[in-house]
Amino acid sequence: MEIRFLMGFGIVLNIIYLLGYPMALINYEFAASVDLLERSSKITDVGVALNKGFGLGDTIFYMPLFLVGIIGLIKRSSMALFAMRGAMAITVYWSIVCLSTLFFVKGSPAWQFSDYTPYSILLSIIAIYGMWGFYFLYDVRSGLIKN
Repeated sequence: MEIRFLMGFGIVLNIIYLLGYPMALINYEFAASVDLLERSSKITDVGVALNKGFGLGDTIFYMPLFLVGIIGLIKRSSMALFAMRGAMAITVYWSIVCLSTLFFVKGSPAWQFSDYTPYSILLSIIAIYGMWGFYFLYDVRSGLIKN
């Protein structure tokens, strides 16, 4: 049951990432207009640059790593543990970076963003998922792999 949750939540995250981050690299304002990212008027050009930077990193490394991990878990390959644990570590890292960025930028005169609660909840859930997934994969590692 836990492995299904790990993969299912990961698939949902990757769908959201796939819709938002690569699109931000192509047309940021379109991605913002469909509420996948915050509008540039709210987060300034620095916020847009930060989102695009995460978008590039997620598109070329994080999402493929996550996908290799999920497919590997389905096939029960040893590579799955490495890929998924790497993806879980990145999941924890970026959600904490984004959460702390919101905390540190709050009150900045150019920052027009004001509704922190949904992001704080969502990013905390994602960080907890990443920490749990990292530990879970270590804890059950021998039972996940076909010999």
